[in-house]
Amino acid sequence: MMRGRNIVVVGTQWGDEGKGKVVDLLTGNVAAVVRFQGGHNAGHTLVINGERTVLHLIPSGILHDNVECLIGNGVVVSPSAVLDEIAQLEARGVKVRERMTLSPACQLVLPYHIATDVAREKARGSGEIGTTRRGIGPAYEDKVARRGVRLGDLYHGHNFANKLAEVMNYHNFILEKYYNANTVDFQKTLDDTSRLAEEIEPMIGDIAPILHDLNVRGENILFEGAQGAMLDVDLGTYPFVTSSHTVAGATSVGSGFDPRRLDYVLGITKAYSTRVGSGPFPTELFDGVGKHLADKGHEFGSTTGRPRRCGWFDAAAVKRVVRTTGISGLCMTKLDVLDGLETVRVCTEYEGSNGKIAPARFDSEYYSELSPVYEDLPGWQESTAGARDFADLPENAQSYIRRIEDSVDAPVAMISTGPDRHDTIVLKEIL
Repeated sequence: MMRGRNIVVVGTQWGDEGKGKVVDLLTGNVAAVVRFQGGHNAGHTLVINGERTVLHLIPSGILHDNVECLIGNGVVVSPSAVLDEIAQLEARGVKVRERMTLSPACQLVLPYHIATDVAREKARGSGEIGTTRRGIGPAYEDKVARRGVRLGDLYHGHNFANKLAEVMNYHNFILEKYYNANTVDFQKTLDDTSRLAEEIEPMIGDIAPILHDLNVRGENILFEGAQGAMLDVDLGTYPFVTSSHTVAGATSVGSGFDPRRLDYVLGITKAYSTRVGSGPFPTELFDGVGKHLADKGHEFGSTTGRPRRCGWFDAAAVKRVVRTTGISGLCMTKLDVLDGLETVRVCTEYEGSNGKIAPARFDSEYYSELSPVYEDLPGWQESTAGARDFADLPENAQSYIRRIEDSVDAPVAMISTGPDRHDTIVLKEIL
């Protein structure tokens, strides 16, 4: 029997690289799409036939009929957020419930997590990390501290109430005594969550055996990461990171799938760099070019609406990500945003405070002291928007892509030339 192909899609920068569109494009050839980390702090934007859809928890493959959408144990789930998202899709005629499965091992994100997240960011003042204030970090903290409430706990009545009371006592104490903030009502949280649990229950299932069976049958599976590799809680620009592991290595741990069966890691990268929130950003631009990138690229967060910081492509950073997350090939997005620039720049390495070339390393104190070393390349005036063949791209745009391949030690397998599903150049068939 022919074995299926199992593909991992991850971001190679600070998120917002355009993973949603790429997952949606590849989903036409898979049986299942799996989320393995993050929560509803993610935002994946899809544009199909001009219609825009923003997903936060539900895998981006949901807009394809007959594709299973699985949420693995590594994801933290807000019951209200996932049901709201389902309702929005169903209002548009998308059948979700019969194709969605959530792992009972998913940690819950509940109102006290949000209250803690908001209070903590307010207390940091100008030193805030820049979280989405949706409770993701506190939920992962509860998980690691082994006091968290999991999705499967909702269906064990008295035990669920006891677990909820214990963890809420902890959070309310911190809110009141440390942050001088309002506490969260226990009974309301219990009643609201119990009500939502009834609606979610038919969609709960053990993800690992489902994935194993699909693999045995020779089906293709797509694993969808959230955020970007430089926001990984260990390997990113700590502490200005997310609260989960965003690299490809998290795929197996966040879903229960055999890591030996992963065939290809597709890294999504913008043709330039962006970052939402606080933290070091060596190639950030504060001039007219930065404004051009932000305006033409519509650089506002899908989840928060916050403006994204923009800068030149950081090949030194992406090269490190290629190595730490095992990138097989890249998909370059938003190439058209660079159209019309006389010169395009690529950061090929860093210079330390001592004037010597410094290795890429992402802990924030070290990273913030680095200065980018740029290589200037000629820009192009022709439009790349909507191109469907590499030969259709301007010669200078082709040279820019090839220079980035050389700089990051990874081939470009796909190029996205617009927001629509079909605005894509495929250089290598992945599935």
